[in-house]
Amino acid sequence: MKNDSSKTPNASEKSSNNQPDNIINQQQLELPSAVEGLHIIEKLVETICSTYKLNEDSYGNILVAVTEAVNNAIYHGNQSNPSKKVHVGFETTPKSISFSVRDEGPGFDYTSLPDPTDPENLEKPSGRGIFLMKHLADDVEFSDDGRCVSLHFNTLAH
Repeated sequence: MKNDSSKTPNASEKSSNNQPDNIINQQQLELPSAVEGLHIIEKLVETICSTYKLNEDSYGNILVAVTEAVNNAIYHGNQSNPSKKVHVGFETTPKSISFSVRDEGPGFDYTSLPDPTDPENLEKPSGRGIFLMKHLADDVEFSDDGRCVSLHFNTLAH
């Protein structure tokens, strides 16, 4: 990796010369499409929440939302294909923590998902991940035909 700046970033950090000044930390991870990826994310969320001294409610919301996003990327997006990766990025600012989760699958129509609270869907064993993400994160955005989800958490409000 060629780096023209005088500061050499950590191998997992995203190097960018046009970062806003308020970004404290920004990193990218590449995970296997396997359950081991979930364990890595759980540890990452624990470390971030501990470092930024977030309360247990914030930690729980971030942990569930981000692991649901990674789980969806592994099982639904990449269909547990070991040749496909899950790309996770995060950045922290003094006021927020944001995660992006991107899979290498075909994407999906995120605008027409069944409502998991509808009585006909209550007994179904799946279909609640995006519902949980939308209720636990302060903002959820999908892009790249559903292959990428961004989760934003305001840390000052918690």
